[in-house]
Amino acid sequence: MANYHVSKDNEKQQWRIKKEGATKVSGYADTQKEAEKIAKELSVNSGGGEVRIHGLDGKIRDSDTVKPGNDPRSSKDTKH
Repeated sequence: MANYHVSKDNEKQQWRIKKEGATKVSGYADTQKEAEKIAKELSVNSGGGEVRIHGLDGKIRDSDTVKPGNDPRSSKDTKH
């Protein structure tokens, strides 16, 4: 399982996809939506996990469990 973070790279003016704990960036995308999609695909390929979406302020604004990852919350996701 692998968790990924999506955040804005202000120098490149793109959205960065980075595996949690990694030193290198996994990829970049022009839009946050595209970066989120890529991060979810990468997470699926590594056995699931969490994709955490950061706002422009750097704070996590949303988190999505990618199957077969274990959702820490038992409530249903109403955003995705």
